[in-house]
Amino acid sequence: MEERVHYDHMALTFRRMSLDDIDDICAIEKEAFTTPWSAGAFYNELTNNHFAHYMVMQCGLDVAGYAGLWLILDEAHITNIAVRKQYRGMKLGHRLVSELMKTASFMGAARITLEVRVSNNIAQNLYRKMGFIDSGVRKGYYTDNNEDALIMWADLEPYMRK
Repeated sequence: MEERVHYDHMALTFRRMSLDDIDDICAIEKEAFTTPWSAGAFYNELTNNHFAHYMVMQCGLDVAGYAGLWLILDEAHITNIAVRKQYRGMKLGHRLVSELMKTASFMGAARITLEVRVSNNIAQNLYRKMGFIDSGVRKGYYTDNNEDALIMWADLEPYMRK
C-alpha cells in the first residue's frame, strides 16, 4: 500500500530551484511523465536559459513538487509542473500553480499559457478552475505517443485580484 503524507503539520514553502534540487526534480519527473526531462535539461534551464524561472514546493524537508516557466516579454509559458506521487490528492497542485501564477504576474507577465495532454482531464480541470481557457490544439505534440496537446491561456490580472 502506498504511503500518503499529510502536510497539515508541516510547513509548505516555495523557493527558487537550485542545481542541488536536480536529482529530486528528476525523480518527480520520472513519477509524473512518460517522457521525463533529463538532469542535463534542467541544468541547462537553470544555468543557460535567461527566460527560465523554476520553483520548488517543499513540505517540511521534502521536495513535494516543482514548476517552471519561461517569461518572454509579458507572456509566461509554463514548461513543467509536477507533484511527487505521495503528495498528490492534497490540492498541492493548485497551490503550486497559484504560486507560479503569482510569480509570473510579479515578474511582469499579463498572460500565462501551457500545453496539456488532451487525455489529462484532471490537470485540465485544475487549470480551468484557475482561469485557464482552451484556445487550440497542437497536433501530435507529445513524442511518446503522438498525442495532441490542448493549449490553454489565462489572464493574470483577474487572477491576481482574487
